[in-house]
Amino acid sequence: MKDDIKPGLETTVRYTVDAARVTRHMGEDLGVYATPALLRDIEHTSHNLLQEHLDEGEDSVGTRIDLQHLAATLEGVEVTLDVRVTKVDRRAVTLEFTASDGFDELARGTHSRFVVDKDKLRQRLEDKAARIRGDR
Repeated sequence: MKDDIKPGLETTVRYTVDAARVTRHMGEDLGVYATPALLRDIEHTSHNLLQEHLDEGEDSVGTRIDLQHLAATLEGVEVTLDVRVTKVDRRAVTLEFTASDGFDELARGTHSRFVVDKDKLRQRLEDKAARIRGDR
């Protein structure tokens, strides 16, 4: 992990709320930005921010999210998502985020990620798969 992952590292990304991000469980005329889609956008934005600052063979995984979804957003509206690193404790990184649509603050919260060595993670997952299959 490079030394430049530190508090203050930030990014701003804009998403358009397309059909894949909308839930229509209240009816076709009440389609809004779905919380799971918002969560996915926060996760991807946070991952991409850190990925630029990791060493070869490293990646990050989400470990916790505290999301307040504060306002509804309609399909077709552009959302601005701001993500900023607030704390680094060895390989654990805490980020804060806010999302807005130009009219309302849509969401805010924190997201925790952990920097992993992909080879070590792959080995742990292979070991677990073997235990699940009953090989070990």
